[in-house]
Amino acid sequence: MSQTAIFWPMIALTFLICCVYAVVFLRRREAVISGQARPSDFRLPLNEPEASVKAIRNLINLYELPVLFYVVCLSLYVVNGANILAVVLAWLFVASRVAHTIVHITSNRLRLRQPLFMVGFILNGALWVMLALHLALPPVV
Repeated sequence: MSQTAIFWPMIALTFLICCVYAVVFLRRREAVISGQARPSDFRLPLNEPEASVKAIRNLINLYELPVLFYVVCLSLYVVNGANILAVVLAWLFVASRVAHTIVHITSNRLRLRQPLFMVGFILNGALWVMLALHLALPPVV
């Protein structure tokens, strides 16, 4: 497996973020068309319709924990630590973020959303532990 395989989960997560931007745009547009909001309501979105608020909130989430994900993936690549386990964990993290996003922008059921967030949090932590171990332990020859 090539070290560059660690980039594919990063690309997939970036694609997810672009999809959520599209959802925000479409939901805001629909709110304006239906009369639920005026374009000026989005300057300071204090009275934003619930559908677009859920999408915006999810977008904010995609710039929190995933930032640590991008950093650890790049770090693993730089130190030649992007092995198959790291790549699998990275893909699982992305899957957890996709599931979290689907729940967040649809039903927004906290009962589902919170465990999905925790799975991603733990997977991200596992990647950081892998990086630390890779740096701390000498390579086995």
